Amino acid sequence: MNASPTILLASRSARRQRLLDEAGLPHVAEAPGFEDGALEPGTATPRGWVASLAYLKAWAGAHKPSALEGGGRLVIGADTTCVMNGRMIGTPRDPEEARGMLRAFRNTEHEVLTGVALIDLRGFAGSLAELPPRRTRVFVDSASVRWGNVDDAAIEAYVEGGAWQGKAGAYNLAERLEAGWPIVWSGDPTAVMGLPMEKLGRALAAMQVGSD
Repeated sequence: MNASPTILLASRSARRQRLLDEAGLPHVAEAPGFEDGALEPGTATPRGWVASLAYLKAWAGAHKPSALEGGGRLVIGADTTCVMNGRMIGTPRDPEEARGMLRAFRNTEHEVLTGVALIDLRGFAGSLAELPPRRTRVFVDSASVRWGNVDDAAIEAYVEGGAWQGKAGAYNLAERLEAGWPIVWSGDPTAVMGLPMEKLGRALAAMQVGSD
């Protein structure tokens, strides 16, 4: 890994860090420093909501001292939500809520949306309030996910294990596929995992950020 990675990921999500690692994108990761669970979407659409939260996370990350190290970094913020029957399903607050989310997904289809915001601070010496619009990009990617029948015992064992914590919809696609759960999808699976790498790769290329 480079001594001074170009990317600051404004997230402590292990799965997002893993996706960047697998793409050969050196980075540092730091929590954005605010609790988005206390925020409410109000009348925002699901796409507008994840885009807004992604931008808030990137903006908060851009204010951290580490964002300006080594001549400045490109800051990435991301947010993921599930949508079923027009209702957003975010991160569960407790085991009972996680259990309810997982049971609701059985034998049905839902959409997963991930918003991503990029703020380019490389070589930028001004105030963030003066950041040119060309240095910021925001996009949303989506995938459709269909679950088969997952029995109560499998859900209960999973919930008791605590792996649902911090995950939109209480699950991570790769982990549940490895566990043998009957799940299929259409679209980019990494959008379900929290960082849509196909669209992100194109955005990074346009901003001249490459892998090693």
